[in-house]
Amino acid sequence: MRRQVQLFILLLVVCDAFGQVSYSVPEEMAKGTLVGNIAQDLGLDVKRLKLGNARVYSGDNREYVELNAERGALLIRERIDREALCGDTTPCAVHFQIVLENPMEFYSVTVEITDINDNPPTFEKNEIKFIISESAVVGAKFDLERAVDLDVGTNTLQSYVLKPSDNFMLKLHNQADGTKNVEMVLQKPLDREKNDFIALVLTAVDGGEPQMSGTMQIFISVLDVNDNAPVFTQQVYKGTVSENATKGTTVTFVRASDADHGLNGKITYSITNTLDDVRHMFEINDENGEVKLIGRLDYEKKRHFQINVRARDNGGLTDSCKVIVDVVDINDNEPTIKIMSKSTIISESAKPNTVVTMINIQDPDSDEYGKVQCFISDNIPFVLKSTSNNFYTLVTDSDLDRERASEYNITVTCSDEGVPSLSSSVTLTLHISDINDNAPVFERSSYEAYIVENNTPSLSIFTVKATDADWNQNARVSYILEDSSLNGVPVSSYVSISADSGVIHAVRSFDYEQIKDFHFRVKAQDGGSPPLSSNVTVKIMIQDQNDNPPQVLYPVQTGGSLVAEMVPRSADVGYLVTKVVAVDVDSGQNAWLSYKLQKATDRALFEVGLQNGEIRTIRQVTDKDAVKQRLTVIVEDNGQPSRSSYSHC
Repeated sequence: MRRQVQLFILLLVVCDAFGQVSYSVPEEMAKGTLVGNIAQDLGLDVKRLKLGNARVYSGDNREYVELNAERGALLIRERIDREALCGDTTPCAVHFQIVLENPMEFYSVTVEITDINDNPPTFEKNEIKFIISESAVVGAKFDLERAVDLDVGTNTLQSYVLKPSDNFMLKLHNQADGTKNVEMVLQKPLDREKNDFIALVLTAVDGGEPQMSGTMQIFISVLDVNDNAPVFTQQVYKGTVSENATKGTTVTFVRASDADHGLNGKITYSITNTLDDVRHMFEINDENGEVKLIGRLDYEKKRHFQINVRARDNGGLTDSCKVIVDVVDINDNEPTIKIMSKSTIISESAKPNTVVTMINIQDPDSDEYGKVQCFISDNIPFVLKSTSNNFYTLVTDSDLDRERASEYNITVTCSDEGVPSLSSSVTLTLHISDINDNAPVFERSSYEAYIVENNTPSLSIFTVKATDADWNQNARVSYILEDSSLNGVPVSSYVSISADSGVIHAVRSFDYEQIKDFHFRVKAQDGGSPPLSSNVTVKIMIQDQNDNPPQVLYPVQTGGSLVAEMVPRSADVGYLVTKVVAVDVDSGQNAWLSYKLQKATDRALFEVGLQNGEIRTIRQVTDKDAVKQRLTVIVEDNGQPSRSSYSHC
């Protein structure tokens, strides 16, 4: 068969700097075939193509067209098979760009690949056999296999021819998918005694130029007296099957009856789908018509199937029906949680209804199985709000306090309404950033500290301590001595404080006899902006040392002379001769005084009261006693070590 090809090339040129040119060429053109003069169509000089290093850029796609820069022409680089490139998609085209440099320019080029009639109609089988009873009635129908033509448009399958046509004629039935079911219809009764074997040729013809065709042999054995064809109880059967049904699950049963007896009434069932995946999903028991599942269903991919079933008896008579299978959705997809945007840190000063994150929820199941509700745990200052279908926002629900909780692990759980329900969850970690909302707090409402007099300057007296519930710089506490005065002298002349540690030091040596106590205020200030502060009163108590000896006030001690007291000779026992009076400017036990007789002319005549310093006689004065009696009294305090003074009488 000779093949004639007519070539029509359509050129469309858009003349802007970044234009587009379209061509149309038939498929199967030889390598080097001219597609079009791109330089002329774009209005470019051939020199520009050379100097601009013009080239074809098709990205990751296969290059079917090449550029001849010398001629400014686009040429077929390799043979193009439209059917391999586009299948039954129309129009079919390849797209690429012509790129030039210095300056950079590019032009879009579309080459439409038109179909040529290079594929004849073909049958799945080269031959088909029928056994037909001679008693088959006029009008009996026999399903024939359809032919397939890979070309498109007028080049594809157009008609069928059956020869010879003495006993049979063809009848075509249009289908919803654009194909045609082919039936061979008996138009003249068979006579086995005249002809027990018939050979027919079914020819499928396309509409191309030149026309192409394919054939299938039909061999008919004429059987005696099978005069009843199978008849289905229904033309359309319906079945439902769950998408999680296991292989081998029964979908439904089809039933056909044949009024004949014996072998003539034996029916065989088969599935006749050829152009879809039905035969990979379902099978039929050829004896009892049980339709079973043999593949794996997925409701989200395909929800309905149409199974074409043929019932055929041993005489070759047939009937057909359809089985419509509806796939029933199950809850086999858990919700998918996608975090669209989120903040990992939020300030504790954030107001209620501040958006923390946005969440998108997807569940490909249908109806109630695809309805999703999301929630978070209770007793946290956040709430999950539904903004629209499949979208949620996580917002603050109340005031935040970093000092109460510095971090939240928020678990978002989403559940669908299936039974049982499927759910998924995601945990968001949210850190609360600090603001300076807490002033330093002293450990005590006031402080008292003690220091022994005569201390060395710079001695550490006491430490005040304040804590701040804030964090980092906002919690960094500095201690400041507030300005005040003591007896007209700044308190800073008495004490100082370490700004970092709060340690209070003495600036001078203290004298209990001059100052016994004083107080001042310390301020604790944090490092926030603006800073917050608090105050506390510190009282310093000076403790006495035994640094002063007793002072004898009476009798007055004058330099070298003794004090004379008169005692009558008639004085009785216990007569008060005199009293030694002394004081000690120290305090406490350091000022507790005791009196003792250290020396005496006659120790048996006088005694000294230990606590009161009274000198009394302890016996009767006699004429024998000396006129002059010399006494020395020592006065001691109770300090450690003790100090003393002397009184001479």
